[in-house]
Amino acid sequence: MSSIKQYMKFVKPYWWKIVLTVLVGILKFGIPLLMPLILKYVIDDIIDAEGMTKDERVSQLLWLMGISFLIFLVLRPPIEYVRQYLAQWVGNKILYDIRDRLFDHIQRLSLNFYSKTKTGEIISRVIHDVEQTKTFVITGLMNVWLDLMTILIAVIIMLTMDVWLTLVAIILFPLYGFSVKYFYAKLRQLTRDRSQALAEVQGHLHERVQGVPVTRSFALEDYEQDQFKVRNNKFLDKALDHTSWNAKTFAVTNTITDLAPLLVIAFAGYQVINGNLTLGTMMAFVAYMERVYSPLRRLINSSTVLVQSIASIDRVFEFLNEKYDIVDKENSKELNRVDGYVEIENVSFTYNEEENDVLKNVNLRVDRGETIAFVGMSGGGKSTLISLIPRFYDVTSGAIKVDGIDIRDVKSRSLRNNIGMVLQDNTLFSESIAMNIRMGNPEATDEEVVAAAKAANAHEFIESLTHGYNTLVGERGVKLSGGQKQRVAIARVFLKNPPILIFDEATSALDLESEHTIQEALEKLASERTTFIVAHRLSTITHADRIVLIENGEIQEVGTHDELMQLKGNYYDLYQVQFSDE
Repeated sequence: MSSIKQYMKFVKPYWWKIVLTVLVGILKFGIPLLMPLILKYVIDDIIDAEGMTKDERVSQLLWLMGISFLIFLVLRPPIEYVRQYLAQWVGNKILYDIRDRLFDHIQRLSLNFYSKTKTGEIISRVIHDVEQTKTFVITGLMNVWLDLMTILIAVIIMLTMDVWLTLVAIILFPLYGFSVKYFYAKLRQLTRDRSQALAEVQGHLHERVQGVPVTRSFALEDYEQDQFKVRNNKFLDKALDHTSWNAKTFAVTNTITDLAPLLVIAFAGYQVINGNLTLGTMMAFVAYMERVYSPLRRLINSSTVLVQSIASIDRVFEFLNEKYDIVDKENSKELNRVDGYVEIENVSFTYNEEENDVLKNVNLRVDRGETIAFVGMSGGGKSTLISLIPRFYDVTSGAIKVDGIDIRDVKSRSLRNNIGMVLQDNTLFSESIAMNIRMGNPEATDEEVVAAAKAANAHEFIESLTHGYNTLVGERGVKLSGGQKQRVAIARVFLKNPPILIFDEATSALDLESEHTIQEALEKLASERTTFIVAHRLSTITHADRIVLIENGEIQEVGTHDELMQLKGNYYDLYQVQFSDE
């Protein structure tokens, strides 16, 4: 389905308001078309009228002007207001619906997509490109039709005055149409290229703004300036290509629209000299030429902005059509509160078909309330394995079951409702601490938030802050230390109270004192819950019911800490290396 057809689905609920806007707009644009007729009447039927006294002429002029002022001063302003308000209301409502749909889409896309796509480019499509599509509604579905109707009404009026002069007035229309078709065929691609180049600039900028501390610490300001110039220059080149072609378009089409009035003046002047046309009719025709070619020039501008908006529509729906890696089956069911039995059966996984398997025939059965720790060298597949449990990715082969049910047979959201996660780098939102804790349960009371913070050993440091639980943490929690952020993250999992927990390097980036405090909170949280831990420091997982050593995507050793130490295999070697380092 084309992007325009998809866009029209968002327009469809507002069709009647668009039609109403166009009808009101016809009145708005139709009223000024009276002006040349008024001019013709004043010249031919009042000023040049024979058999009328001066007082009669003045009286006729005053009556005519009184009626005209009534129309233009009393009738036209409210019509103008209603048309503008309706047009903007419809445009903004459609943009609201699209952005609402895009945000839902963003939340459904897989982590694999985000690993390949820059945040800034996504934001560019949701904000800049969506805003550009508003032009398609207001200009393409409203103003273009109003301009065409204005031209049609003006031509009909002109035909009633003089057919031959009207034909002279519109003789260049075919040449104008050919020019528009020729130039705008290429303009759409140029506009799309420019928008993509701008999105790349925004994506690079967003990434670099987040990485300012790294840039400063390595004194890379000059290098980063050069890197930004490369992308900025690419955008400049695309923008200038677009500008050059656009300028050619305007040069040709405006020349055509400027020649037409000259032809009318020449022919009409000749007819007046020969007595075949009144002066009033000539003046009215010249005035109508402005009424005809002003909308025609607007149509040129409309064509330009429409091409830009269509290019933006293409980019918006290219993003909106991005397929989901994780899709619930049609007959998938809700997974209610689970006991916490987890089975990993012959699981293999690869991120891309052309790459080797990251996991190979992994088998593991986990009882309710059991704590399982995954250890091994970096890149062995530990974090990948635990990311399959909440179904952030789907297994390539094999199955993962919770309470005997394949997780692909249940709604993914209901599965994740039963899982709580504490990661090495937990994202906090730039709002209050209370709001960030409440992410675990948005309906929680203040008392429940405080209880969760106390359980996570976070209440004391929160109370010491100037605004307590109402303290704003800044973007990604920048105002809090690493240990404080982890405790807030643990508090929201306490508030969620899930039967299955996943800790992925939850203490590896902390100092020993913070690690001790957080380890205590984690052990309290894991009590009587099925828990999966990925750990770098082996000293933090010696209490686990079972420790699983994973290397090269395969399970090599399984047992308690004591059993694996007695085995004196790879786990023993890892532990000895860490112990000697410490």
